[in-house]
Amino acid sequence: MFPDPIFLNVHWYGVMLAIGILAAFTVLSLYAKAIRLDEKFTDFIFFNGIASILVGFGAAALFQALYEYIENPAAGFRFSGNITFLGGLIGGTVFFLAVYFILRSRLTARLTEALSVIPCMITVGHAFGRIGCFLAGCCYGKPTDSIFGVQFPHLREPVHPTQLYEAVFLFLLFGVLSLLLLKWKFKYNMSLYLVAYGIFRFVNEIFRGDHRGELVAGISPSQFWAICMVLLGVAIFFPLKHIYDRQKATADQSDIEG
Repeated sequence: MFPDPIFLNVHWYGVMLAIGILAAFTVLSLYAKAIRLDEKFTDFIFFNGIASILVGFGAAALFQALYEYIENPAAGFRFSGNITFLGGLIGGTVFFLAVYFILRSRLTARLTEALSVIPCMITVGHAFGRIGCFLAGCCYGKPTDSIFGVQFPHLREPVHPTQLYEAVFLFLLFGVLSLLLLKWKFKYNMSLYLVAYGIFRFVNEIFRGDHRGELVAGISPSQFWAICMVLLGVAIFFPLKHIYDRQKATADQSDIEG
């Protein structure tokens, strides 16, 4: 809706990204205190998170360039200026985990203690980012004559505002994850996030109308990664349950001995 700069070279898309990142780290600060996460480990998540976001932007551009190359190798491998969220999420996550495992012996806590906070950060930051997509006029849906149709200035007919569909879903998911964590100390937010967002993203892609290259024939690149997210969410639930059950058993034994 507002693709032109607000001032100098600042766009609404960039403003919403900044708000999303600020919201994500505000959530980290507040929720870490609520669950009594070690302060030094919270600082580690903050600084590693900042670095991972920067790496994530590079990965987002790299993945998009790869999709475009796979679809049309004759055009050569090049960066078009477009980015993809899931590519950025993958790259940023790999970097975050790599740094964590390299420094693990020096850290004052374990990642499993903060694993339910991180999805809350991702969902709220991503939600604001999708509003930025709407304002920039990217990531739009297929043409529609329904009441939900939105007319973007650069398109000839109303389309599904898939950016807003996703933003609403992410804000709702953020609320659910936050309630589960803060009220019931739910430890499996990461699994819930991966499964819930993966399913939603796969469905929302059906309504997407912007072309973004190819990875696997028959489905969009994001649908492929959405399937991977669901499978990963289910897969990590079981080892996490084993870890948390073992921690609880150790804590109970300590209480008995004390």
